[in-house]
Amino acid sequence: MLDFHNHLMPGVDDGAANIGESRSGLKAMVADGITEIIATPHVTASLALGDGLEGYLNHIAEAWNKLRSLVAAEFPEVALYRGFEVALDVPHPKLDNPLLRLAGTDFVLVEFPFMNIPPNSAYALRELTDAGLVPIIAHPERYGNMEENMGLIDDWRDSGAYLQMNAGSLLGTYGSRAHRISWFLLEEGKTEYLCSDYHSRGRCSVGAARAAISAKGLAGQLAILDENARRIVKGDRPDRLQPVVGEPFPRWKRLLRLGRR
Repeated sequence: MLDFHNHLMPGVDDGAANIGESRSGLKAMVADGITEIIATPHVTASLALGDGLEGYLNHIAEAWNKLRSLVAAEFPEVALYRGFEVALDVPHPKLDNPLLRLAGTDFVLVEFPFMNIPPNSAYALRELTDAGLVPIIAHPERYGNMEENMGLIDDWRDSGAYLQMNAGSLLGTYGSRAHRISWFLLEEGKTEYLCSDYHSRGRCSVGAARAAISAKGLAGQLAILDENARRIVKGDRPDRLQPVVGEPFPRWKRLLRLGRR
C-alpha cells in the first residue's frame, strides 16, 4: 500500500520534530500495511515564485537524507520517494520544479491555506492542469466552508483535479463535519485517493479506516483507492469510483446533495 500524504521528514514542519519521531511514524505506518511512502512536507506556492525556494529545498534535502538513511537502515521493506504538500496561497501558482511534485511525476499534492476554500479555487487548479500538471486536492472534507460549497467538487474535477481524503476523517478524528463529508465523498464516488496525513505522533488511522470501509461492504471501493495510489509513481491517472447504489440516503447525505446545487 502506498501513502503519499504524510509528514515524516524530521524538523521541517508540524510533523516529525526529530529523527526519533520519524522512526516512530514509520513503525506506525508499516504496522498499518504501508510499504511505499512519498514524504510530503509543507511548502507554499508563493515560495516557489520567489528567490527563497532554493534555500528551502536545501533545508529539506538535509531532512530527506536523514529520513532516507533511516529507512535504508531500519525499514528496508519500505520504498521511499520525495514530494511536497503545496499550499496554494497565490492565485497563479507555478510549480515547474519537479521536486515539488510527487515522486518526480506530473502529480502535485495541493491544499488551500488556512483550511478554507478561497474564491476562484477552480481557476488556480485549471492553471496547473493547463501547465501539464495533475493536482490532487488534499483533505477536501476538512475545509471549514466545504459543506456549503459542495458544488465546487464537480468544478474541481472538471478542471482536471482529483481528491484525496484523510483516513482519520472516516473515523471522526477531525470532527463530525469532516466525518460526514468524507463518507459522502466515498459513497458518491467523488474521491480518488485515501492517505494518512500522518504527522508521526499518535496513531496512524489507515488500518482502522480501511477496516471501517470494508465493514460497510465497500471493499471494491477500497481496492480502487489502493490501486490509484500505486499508479502515482508510474505517472498513471486514477480510476474513478462508482457511486454506491442504495436508498434511502441518511438525512445528512440528502442535505449534502442539496449543497452541491
